[in-house]
Amino acid sequence: MVKSPESEHPVKAFGYAARDVSGVLSPLTFSRRATGDKDVRFKVLYCGICHTDLHFSKNEWGFTTYPITPGHEIVGVVTEVGSKVKKFKVGDKVGVGCLVGSCRSCENCAKDLENYCPQQIPTYGFLHYDGTRTYGGYSDHMVSDEHFVLRWPENLPLDSGAPLLCAGITTYSPLRHFGLDKPGLKIGVVGLGGLGHVAVKFAKAFGAEVTVFSTTPSKKQEALEGLKADHFIVSKDQEQMQMF
Repeated sequence: MVKSPESEHPVKAFGYAARDVSGVLSPLTFSRRATGDKDVRFKVLYCGICHTDLHFSKNEWGFTTYPITPGHEIVGVVTEVGSKVKKFKVGDKVGVGCLVGSCRSCENCAKDLENYCPQQIPTYGFLHYDGTRTYGGYSDHMVSDEHFVLRWPENLPLDSGAPLLCAGITTYSPLRHFGLDKPGLKIGVVGLGGLGHVAVKFAKAFGAEVTVFSTTPSKKQEALEGLKADHFIVSKDQEQMQMF
């Protein structure tokens, strides 16, 4: 017999969930597992809104299982740690991003590329090892293996910093991986949305000359004055595109 979300685990939890393709969120009482030996439990203080949350809530990718509690830009304060946890203690500020599990034994995991692990466990909407579904950060508390928990810097605000756990790493990682983190380079950022504005800030921090390509002329002021990009090109304007 399939258990309800509220009865799957011993620790009661409260969150907001979508229940159908409308994507409308409403209160959900569910449950999280007891704190394991290597688990970190924390009170959720903030959770960013990623466009992936909207895709999943509305089943726009075709594999959502309802009810679904989104959120994978999660930050908060540790309330409990397992007996074998070494990196965290009660009271620490922490974050959890897009993953809460992987096999930890494949070639990708050995290279710290758990996001390529065939057995990765996303933070919400997928099955955990025990067969129960994962629930995201639109909730009152979270529990995760310490390997997927990040220590939060004291000088980084929890609320505005939360999107770094998805949009941030999605742009920072390729910049570093492809050696685009050095001063003097010329970097183009296509689109000034959730990821684009973070990419501009990273590239500028690395010392690059940054050009923003956008279909929206009204974003020019934000790009040049707000984010300090060096150039702004309307990609639908062929004359401007010819300049680059």
